[in-house]
Amino acid sequence: MDDDDWVWGEDEEETTYAQGRVPQRTYISKTFTIDRPSSRDHGQPARFVHKVFDPAGETVARFDGTEWTLGETPKGRYQFKLLIAREAGRIKELWIQRVPPAGSPGRVKVLLNLRGPEAEHLVELLRTLEFIPIDGDTSVRVDDALVRDLFSNPEGMLSLYRRDPGRFRRLIAADESAPDVVATAHRNAELIRFRRLLEDDDYFDEQTQHTAHHRPEDVWQDFFEKNPWMLGVSLSGQLLTSWSSTRLEQVVAGHSIAGAGKRTDALLRTNGRIRSMVFAEFKTHRTPLMASKYRSGCWPPSDDLVAGVAQVHGTVHRAVAEIGDRLPDVATDGSEVPGEFTYLVRPRSYLIIGQLAQLVGMAGGHHEDRIRSFELYRRHLIEPEVVTFDELLAKAEALTSLGNDSP
Repeated sequence: MDDDDWVWGEDEEETTYAQGRVPQRTYISKTFTIDRPSSRDHGQPARFVHKVFDPAGETVARFDGTEWTLGETPKGRYQFKLLIAREAGRIKELWIQRVPPAGSPGRVKVLLNLRGPEAEHLVELLRTLEFIPIDGDTSVRVDDALVRDLFSNPEGMLSLYRRDPGRFRRLIAADESAPDVVATAHRNAELIRFRRLLEDDDYFDEQTQHTAHHRPEDVWQDFFEKNPWMLGVSLSGQLLTSWSSTRLEQVVAGHSIAGAGKRTDALLRTNGRIRSMVFAEFKTHRTPLMASKYRSGCWPPSDDLVAGVAQVHGTVHRAVAEIGDRLPDVATDGSEVPGEFTYLVRPRSYLIIGQLAQLVGMAGGHHEDRIRSFELYRRHLIEPEVVTFDELLAKAEALTSLGNDSP
């Protein structure tokens, strides 16, 4: 390279400094005040940052009229010089400079000078590179504003999601290896609400006032209408699905499950090639399980528990008597779906009532007589199966946790 190639860009002292700097170090000047009356940074504190690079060689592309060839020239030294001002990380100006070899004539030559936003855009580009995957079948164009939202603050991803949540959901749905994070997050939130309904009396009372008839049972009816999956995965060893995709509560009279008749809180059926009908009735978590002690060590079931069992008996008996052993699936035009039936051969039924916390003593320990009396009563019931609200929650939490841990 000729001496004339080195043009003035810095004073002689700066050239000497650039030649003497070590590539393994970053050089930061002491703070000074910017003296530019026309700039909004006038009077603000600033610093220079220098970094030198000594590449082993420099690749040069040459075109001879028919094809490109790549060659290599002897190594040289380059220096990045940045002016940061006003706040840490904010780049006011950036220079890329060529430094003459030590002992050679000439001074530092400015190859590129970027100011303000342009300098910051270059730095944003360099920050983004580590997040760009090397593999990809399609080209991508990314707005600079989107990049800034993503990397300028820890809430960047949340900001992007709020801007276009539908696109995030579509990306997840298109990724066969990704878990359904949308459904998982929703189910986790509903489990938290389930536990709050059980444990926070004020919250439950508030929710009761929001129901149509201000009845405690309606809180749970509404909750399971929105979350039939909790019954489907928690009540039985078989997978249960809602009879209707629109409403869990159904009237069980007549071959269409419609018209005047006995109403059940939840009508479900087993899921498989041969499906069977399943009934469920809800009370509340506050419904007492046991009555007062009858004799020493003997605690009878509460009137509400006995009445709930009788209610289920009546509902199931009426449905079986009117429907028969099996009910055909019906298409939207009223015709039967060939070979699709739901069977009512001794259908399973559930009564969801109370919670096991009622069976502990005054000091918080297990009350063995109450527990024994309750367990003996429900174990000797042929039907329905009695399940407490906290048992239902525990199983739903356990199964959801297993799903969350799946690869």
